[in-house]
Amino acid sequence: MAYVVAYDIGTTGVKTCLFAVEERITLLAGVSRGYSLYILENGGVEQDAEEWWEALCRTTGELFAKTEIRPEEIAGISFCSQMQGLVLVDREGVPVHRPMSYMDQRATEEIRKGIAHGPQIAGANVRKLLKSLRITGAVSTSVKDPMWKYKWLEAHEPENFVRAYKWLDVKEYLICRMTGAFVMTEDSAYATLLYDTRKGREGWSRELCRLFGVQTSHLPNIIKSEEEAGRLTQKAAKELGLPAGIPVFGGGGDASLIGVGAGCVHVGDTHIYCGTSGWVTTVTERQMVDVSAMIAAIVGAQSGKYNYFAEMETAGKCLEWVKDHLALDEIGVYLEKKQVTEGSEAAYRSLYDYLTETVSGVPAGSGGVIFTPWLHGNRCPFEDPEAAGMFFGIRLETGKSELIRAVLEGICYHLRWMLECQDRKLKTAQVIRFVGGGALSTVTAQLLSDMTGRIVEVVESPQNVGAVGAAAVIGVGLGLIPGLEEVGGFIPVKERFSPRKEEQAVYNQYYSVFKRLYSSNKKNYRLLGKARRRGV
Repeated sequence: MAYVVAYDIGTTGVKTCLFAVEERITLLAGVSRGYSLYILENGGVEQDAEEWWEALCRTTGELFAKTEIRPEEIAGISFCSQMQGLVLVDREGVPVHRPMSYMDQRATEEIRKGIAHGPQIAGANVRKLLKSLRITGAVSTSVKDPMWKYKWLEAHEPENFVRAYKWLDVKEYLICRMTGAFVMTEDSAYATLLYDTRKGREGWSRELCRLFGVQTSHLPNIIKSEEEAGRLTQKAAKELGLPAGIPVFGGGGDASLIGVGAGCVHVGDTHIYCGTSGWVTTVTERQMVDVSAMIAAIVGAQSGKYNYFAEMETAGKCLEWVKDHLALDEIGVYLEKKQVTEGSEAAYRSLYDYLTETVSGVPAGSGGVIFTPWLHGNRCPFEDPEAAGMFFGIRLETGKSELIRAVLEGICYHLRWMLECQDRKLKTAQVIRFVGGGALSTVTAQLLSDMTGRIVEVVESPQNVGAVGAAAVIGVGLGLIPGLEEVGGFIPVKERFSPRKEEQAVYNQYYSVFKRLYSSNKKNYRLLGKARRRGV
């Protein structure tokens, strides 16, 4: 048996977890702490690297106050992290600019100049599109892709850009802070869309760097997820309250390790994640891309396998919006005057249970109300930063319970849409693993099964599967697990849900309306966006 620490670095907070790795990957304790997400008027979304580090240090100390395991017993450290951020650092590993989140969408002019000009296919310059597809298997066509953040910083803050030494993502910055090493795991390298998937750890494409004007000297060494990146330095160890010299492993992004933590490690396995964002991922052995639907087979934590990945920007974030702006003033959430919204995981679960129990009695279809879960634009199956949320079909008899259930249904409608888009290119699984905070609710799990017509399985602690994946990486790195393809045997299923025919029939009718709402309102979204930016 070995004890390991896994840091799950999310969009709005970190969860620091202690695991025992033996015949199962067992969660012993976990501590969470939030940090800020800075939303700027120009479409920018930033975070503060010092807030990340402070959260890691504080939660690490609190973790060992909760358990009898001592820091000296820790055999390894790793990460599961948000992806596609941009953290340009100087030679000392200090960010030259506040890190830019994956949600940042200010680089509209940079993407227009960089790829959206000349003869086009699906909005991308033909020559650059074909070259990118040949080298990486995907194309950087989203304003939120890291490359355009890089170009934005170069154009708008040249005095900071000139100080940059290396291009890192979120967990890579934390690895650097812990070990002094400038590295990037294969999945993070791929997420830059400058990575030649045919070359492994030598995979940076000089050809694409020249094509898009990226300095190759900014790109760090590439390592595997289960590879040791370095050892914990004396300085970092003192701040974290851990012994120096603990091996720190590469880990992976959330899109890579959440599937591993869900036990989806074989070709054809499909999992659906519902956290702040949401996605549908199916494991495949070949690269593929659907440019029209913004889906690509991305490099994951497992060598020789890819994750066919479809993402929505706001999933559980929609429920947070409900909590903040719709639920807390008068409906049943507070009839018993329970304070269920403050910080801890238990409080989060209590709030989620309360909300979903409130709507469990509302019939399928929410009385004809449909919600579009595009609160920060959308990426798949259409890319549009102007897309927004709306309630469609409100009538005099509509109440808040119907509205809240419509939010849950809207998230699941969109997940179904992405699942069906994946089916155009490969065969998704008939039995789906459902993970993330959304899977804490049996109401939502059953709703997803009814909506998709698939069997839905939920594992233990579904909100912690990213950290489980990071623990699995450590286990492989330490030789405790033979390989990532064996991880499924370490992760048992807790609950299983089967679709109900009557509910399915209802959802099928409303689903056809849901899919038309974007095309019917695309022009309106654009006009509203222009008016909003003008302050009208």
